[in-house]
Amino acid sequence: MSKTEHSTPSELRFSVITGLMAAVLCVLGPLSFPLPFSPVPVTLTNFALYISVYALGLKRGTAGCIIYLCLGAAGLPVFSGFSGGPGKLAGPTGGYLIGFLFLTLIQGYLMLLFPKKKAAAAAGMVLGTAVCYLFGTLWLAGQMELSFSSALAIGVIPYIPGDAAKIIAASAVGPKLAAAVRKL
Repeated sequence: MSKTEHSTPSELRFSVITGLMAAVLCVLGPLSFPLPFSPVPVTLTNFALYISVYALGLKRGTAGCIIYLCLGAAGLPVFSGFSGGPGKLAGPTGGYLIGFLFLTLIQGYLMLLFPKKKAAAAAGMVLGTAVCYLFGTLWLAGQMELSFSSALAIGVIPYIPGDAAKIIAASAVGPKLAAAVRKL
């Protein structure tokens, strides 16, 4: 039998953990706080992504994000406000949702380049969030026919302090979670 026919216990364990992290995204993603001046709600999705990539690394953290996005695109209510479906991805906040992929890839790549370096993980979260912001802002501007600066004002600026707090929290929790996952 070839290696592709049977998974090793380690591969199976990490596949299960990847699925569990996708489930965490599906639980935290719908929990949101709408802001009256913006179609972009405050969520814990990016925090869940930060810790997922911290614990699972580039490939599996990104896989968890893809699972989450696919479940939402299929109509499961895993996006903010317990919404889902292709319309959510095509709507004003869809760019931020797609931007989550860039976030996981960038954070995971920096962590891969500089393993066990907390500064690299934090830099990956900051840079990944910035790219997510950029993609989401461009999408929001196009969807709502806003200038880039207007979209930035309602889709990014109000969220920076909260996202900074999430990055700090993920930097504190992430190493502990990663160590716990390695022990499983």
